[in-house]
Amino acid sequence: MTRIIAGRAGGITLDVPDRGTRPTSDRVRESLFGALESADALAGARVVDLYAGSGALGLEAASRGAASVDLVEKAAPAAAIVQRNVARVAKALAREASIRVHRASVTAYLGRAAGPFDLAFLDPPYDLADADLTADLAALRPLLSDHAVVVVERGRRSPAPEWASAGLEAVRDRAYGDTTMWWGQPRPESQSL
Repeated sequence: MTRIIAGRAGGITLDVPDRGTRPTSDRVRESLFGALESADALAGARVVDLYAGSGALGLEAASRGAASVDLVEKAAPAAAIVQRNVARVAKALAREASIRVHRASVTAYLGRAAGPFDLAFLDPPYDLADADLTADLAALRPLLSDHAVVVVERGRRSPAPEWASAGLEAVRDRAYGDTTMWWGQPRPESQSL
């Protein structure tokens, strides 16, 4: 069972797609969001959750004080589940956060998104090629605020994101069982050249 862990919508149960996604475990989300709160990266943040799956990461951010959340999911069944989860969480938030669902590929969404985003989650499918992840990170880079945090979640055996190729730099990483979370941030423009 996946649920919102804390904040205004804490305890609300979320639906999860039957296949094609791998929800971030409650234990991993609890650790991730504890670190994000310690870094003061949530209150008032503009968040984008790419490859949203159930929307758990973006909705947890909304529950904990993000100002806006854009959830991007290409698969129609998963996008419908995200929309249902948004409806549940939105009731608890009483319009304190703007939450939008975009049924689109990450590439298409990033090509038209306005930004700037302060926090970005990327939890791509295991079969996404490393070059495609790097291209998504590069397309995301111009949409990030100067102080943005980018979190990439992949299987433990996956290589680290190619931050430098996308105009970003590594901040930290942490393994949780079969999952690794990598944190990045925009590289200052003077270093991106």
